[in-house]
Amino acid sequence: MNRKRTTSRTKAGSQTRKKKIYLTYSSGRYIFVAVTITMIAIALISRLAFIQVLEPEYLTNEADKRSLRVTSSVAHRGNIEDRNGEELAISVPAYAIWVDPKEVKKHFVFTREEWADSAVVNPKTGLERHTKKYFYESKKWPALAEVLDIKMEDLARAIQKPNSRFAYLRRQVNDPVVQYVKQLRLSGISSQLESHRFYPTGEINANILGLTDLDSQGIEGIEKSYNAYLEGQTGKKRVRKDRLGNVIDNIEVLREKKLAGNLQLTIDQRIQAVAYSELKRAVKINNATSGSIVVIDIHNGEIYAMANYPSFNPNDRNQYQAYKLRNRAITDTFEPGSTVKPLVVASALMNHKSDLDEIVDTSPGWMNIGGRRVRDGHNYGKMDLAKILKKSSNVGVSKLALRLKPEQLQQTFADFGFGNDTGIGLIGESVGRLPIRHRWSDFELATMSFGYGITATTLQLAKAYGILGSGGMQYPISIIKGTQQPGEQVIPKKIALEVVAMMEGVSEKGGTAPKAKVDGYRIAGKTGTSRKAEAGGYGDDYVAVFAGLAPATRPRFAIAVMINEPQGDRYYAGDVAAPVFSEVMKSTLLLTHVLPDGGDESYTYLEAK
Repeated sequence: MNRKRTTSRTKAGSQTRKKKIYLTYSSGRYIFVAVTITMIAIALISRLAFIQVLEPEYLTNEADKRSLRVTSSVAHRGNIEDRNGEELAISVPAYAIWVDPKEVKKHFVFTREEWADSAVVNPKTGLERHTKKYFYESKKWPALAEVLDIKMEDLARAIQKPNSRFAYLRRQVNDPVVQYVKQLRLSGISSQLESHRFYPTGEINANILGLTDLDSQGIEGIEKSYNAYLEGQTGKKRVRKDRLGNVIDNIEVLREKKLAGNLQLTIDQRIQAVAYSELKRAVKINNATSGSIVVIDIHNGEIYAMANYPSFNPNDRNQYQAYKLRNRAITDTFEPGSTVKPLVVASALMNHKSDLDEIVDTSPGWMNIGGRRVRDGHNYGKMDLAKILKKSSNVGVSKLALRLKPEQLQQTFADFGFGNDTGIGLIGESVGRLPIRHRWSDFELATMSFGYGITATTLQLAKAYGILGSGGMQYPISIIKGTQQPGEQVIPKKIALEVVAMMEGVSEKGGTAPKAKVDGYRIAGKTGTSRKAEAGGYGDDYVAVFAGLAPATRPRFAIAVMINEPQGDRYYAGDVAAPVFSEVMKSTLLLTHVLPDGGDESYTYLEAK
């Protein structure tokens, strides 16, 4: 009975508790929650409507920031090749390693830094300057510095610029280095494709080709003169990329890609190599300071070789020194000395002040002019014009010059290209010095007749002899294939060829340059050994010059050689410059298949005409 009562009370209590739970329900709380959710939904819908309707560009701009990119299509610099198609300058793929300092800042790089025990003393202030040593959490950073061949301090300075987003670490590196850097997986370190200029012939053509900077812009030589033609134009376009970096849409072309042009030179690399080798050898043997040589085709003005020494290897930037960069054949001027004597003889013949059969008395081997003396090495006595050139008589040629008016001799030198550019079109060419004055003393006129008081370049001298060899035709000098221009008759053909015939004696026995002879060929040339001018007069240094033509009976090539400041007793052009002419002319004639003319001594170019 008691159990029944207890059970009844338990049921009654359960019903009472259920009723209490039901009675605690609040309709106000429900309404609050519902209103809150509704307001949030309305706010989200309103914001979405605001963005979609009132500011539709916002999301588009945000999406473009994350997907639109500008890509570049690199136009590699054009190649330079010789007349036979041999490559002299080419562009090969290279890479630049760069860093994004802001991205690097997100990762802990430096753990601590210490002052080094050693200190560097500033010689100006006498104060000690301590340097920092950096220690890294990862060994990858020292590995990066090692493979890029940069100091750890330089690497630290580059990546400790948090406000910067770009800085080069190393440029012009090859693909294996790039792959190694990628394997390091360093955040903020990236690479980009660029172009590297390579010169297969090294120092042989360095002075005429010049070189480019790290941005593939020409800074010297042909690379600079024809930079606009060689560089082309890099193309740019705007594209859309996905999150993996793949291009999914081409939006627009910002700049059209323009292919670079290739240059073909008139240079024959085979002859160029011989010319450089022989010039370098002569400069070193004679302890000279420098030298230059030019080989031109007298029929059209094309340059087959133009070499200079000292030179440099353009593939090794550590050899970059200003004095080695000059193309001395067109920039350096000198007094040509006795090499102008054939031009004086030509002027005397043109102005009817002499004739082929004249005999000039040079006794006693000297003459006084205006209180000053002009002398020969010996008393040669009576000589014809050919012997005056063969013996290089200052007295003989001075007597011819004094018959001329100053303006007549000046005009002749100008007709042969002195005092004017050669037409080669390269930056840095010197025009030399051809004085134009109203009053000349007899002594000034005499000394000008054997090459003092005027200056010229090696190229100008080669051009002048080319005019003689071509029968008085002047062709603009060219080094770019396909740019040749018609010639102009500047002196009578007969006189030019008569002077060429006279110059044959220079390389014969008793002449000033028997070492200029070329086996199987007859050559015509002239030596010039002149003192170098200095403040207050002339010093003890010399310039040794030889210029000549071959074959003498039917000239094809003109060569001018200049050796600057040869030392020792062997400073005469016949000993220093003439052997270079001989070797280079021999190779030039053989490589271009010019037939020998030395077998029939009675055959002359005049008779062939």
